[in-house]
Amino acid sequence: MKNSDLLLDIVQNAIDGIISINDRGIVESINPSACKLFGYEPEEVIGNNISILMPQPDQLQHDNYIRRYQVTHKPRIIGIGREVSGLRKDQTTFPMRLGVSEVNYNGKVFYVGFIHDLTHQKEAEEQLRDYALHLEELVETRTQSLNDTIRALEVAKEQISTSLESEKELGKLKSRFISMASHEFRTPLSTIQLSASLAEKYAESAGVKEINKHALKIKASVTSLTAILNNFLQMERLESGNIQATDSVFDLTELAREITEEMQQLAKTNQQIHYRHKGQSGELSLDRNLLKNCIINLITNAIKYSGDDGVIAFTTTIDDSGCTVSVKDDGIGIPAEDQKHLFGAFFRAQNTGNIPGTGLGLNIVARHVALMHGEVSFESDNESGTIFTLKFPKHD
Repeated sequence: MKNSDLLLDIVQNAIDGIISINDRGIVESINPSACKLFGYEPEEVIGNNISILMPQPDQLQHDNYIRRYQVTHKPRIIGIGREVSGLRKDQTTFPMRLGVSEVNYNGKVFYVGFIHDLTHQKEAEEQLRDYALHLEELVETRTQSLNDTIRALEVAKEQISTSLESEKELGKLKSRFISMASHEFRTPLSTIQLSASLAEKYAESAGVKEINKHALKIKASVTSLTAILNNFLQMERLESGNIQATDSVFDLTELAREITEEMQQLAKTNQQIHYRHKGQSGELSLDRNLLKNCIINLITNAIKYSGDDGVIAFTTTIDDSGCTVSVKDDGIGIPAEDQKHLFGAFFRAQNTGNIPGTGLGLNIVARHVALMHGEVSFESDNESGTIFTLKFPKHD
């Protein structure tokens, strides 16, 4: 095959449009991809001025572009591609990237245009802009929901304050709540706001990979806020007496394996949750939803306060005395001076640092266990971690 035949074959089968014009702007050749883009047959374009493929104002000014280049050799569109609009036969326009090269062939000057259709890219950018707008609306909605919840919590705090032992304990409770709320609400919201802004920025340049990264951050932050709100709402329901234990017969081992699989997905990189059952068959009568909530809270804490390579031991036992559930981690432990306050509302141990949390999870666990007539206990030190144990008596 001759080089000229190979070159012709490449041009004819190119994915992008390729058009050549002479130094007067008259079309000399057009490949099939360009014909498809503009909606013309080759004979409708060849011999005509290239400006028929341009919308205004480029259509009227195109010949001036060529003359200016021939005099100054300073290109307007000659060289690397830039975004322009193309005009189809049906007079609709579409976005494209146009690159132009000057070719000297047999003593004559030709200009070859390389046309890449940007329609799908622009549609994707528009979708990304819409998505960023949706995220902003979601942030606004979540913020309003948080404001409503905080107002409800203020009312709940007033009701709780009447049962506190002294004005000093009330002051400590308020101080812990304000400190916790200002940090736990502000941090996720800041992440949402920043990621939404970055999503909008990257959408403008079609940075799809970056958009996905920040969208994941937004989703994670919203999930964190949802968990915080659920704890607050659960507290409100407990305070108002709207939660009661409703026993049903279920398989404890099935529930435990379901929880283990679910929580393993939320564990850190190399953390492992090891579950085992001891004793009799797995069936028992308890409130399945309250028990599930207790176990998830304990495993969530174990995940948060253990290292990336930590092992979490989750054990269930059924014997003649009843049911026992234990969750053991090898994490940071609980300081001895904080242990007596551990099940208090809004209380967090002093060694938790920047690890996120509301200080409500263990309080909710203790109250749910009490509703099921059970007991919760724990052992902890800084070297071997912490083990929480839930015990429920056998029903007659």
